Amino acid sequence: MNKQQLFENIKKKQSFLCVGLDTDIKKIPQHLLSEEDPIFAFNKAIIDATADYCVAYKPNLAFYESLGVKGMLAFEKTVTYLHENYPDQFIIADAKRGDIGNTSEMYARSFFDHIKVDAVTVAPYMGEDSVKPFLIYPEAWVILLALTSNKGSQDFQMTEDANGERLFEKVLKKSQDWATNEQMMYVVGATQGKMFLDIRKYAPNHFLLVPGVGAQGGSLHEVAQYGMNDECGLLVNSSRAIIYADKSEDFASYARKAAEEVQREMAGYLHDKGIIPCKA
Repeated sequence: MNKQQLFENIKKKQSFLCVGLDTDIKKIPQHLLSEEDPIFAFNKAIIDATADYCVAYKPNLAFYESLGVKGMLAFEKTVTYLHENYPDQFIIADAKRGDIGNTSEMYARSFFDHIKVDAVTVAPYMGEDSVKPFLIYPEAWVILLALTSNKGSQDFQMTEDANGERLFEKVLKKSQDWATNEQMMYVVGATQGKMFLDIRKYAPNHFLLVPGVGAQGGSLHEVAQYGMNDECGLLVNSSRAIIYADKSEDFASYARKAAEEVQREMAGYLHDKGIIPCKA
């Protein structure tokens, strides 16, 4: 999916919501444990319930890898289900890969040739040769970690050099030598607030993947206020607040309500920005 297609879908659905499929076997409703594949059964129900209100899904690989082969099969089945039933959804493998050489090439081949997701999250610490192998796929996206929402982001990302330039700023500037905003996005945590203004100084036209809204306490209002550009430029992820909104057998309907509430708020920000027509 290219940038224009993503933007058109945002306008059509009046939403820039990404639903994070952080599916934990210990947190899903108990009645699903009798299913042949509980993880996929949960994901399928969540997707069917929320697809009207979001434009992207983001399975977090750690949750699937933790279950071994069965977990990875559930991940692949989830991606296939999205392709076959909701082809307008942007699929992000939240894998945070960051190796070099043949290893990076194999990661890229796995996600883009075999599983066929739209995007992969990548760590920039090892530099250009850890990112380039993902960029040889012209229809695929790299989502580079820039400024994350965790407390430890202060340890390295905010450190300054002798000229006062912070590490995350170096990442933003240097990485734009590797790819354009048609193939690269950045991860910026929702808890960063006004820091989105600094991000936009260096990456005014890039899409930003924004985790941390919902259970992590990030403000959607601040993200939209400081991070939105004329093409929206945001994919705001919510995981636990949506997928674990309820643990009864009616869990999917609660997830749908939670996603709808976020979508309504997002529609307001898109109206305010003039990206979609104002309500009559």
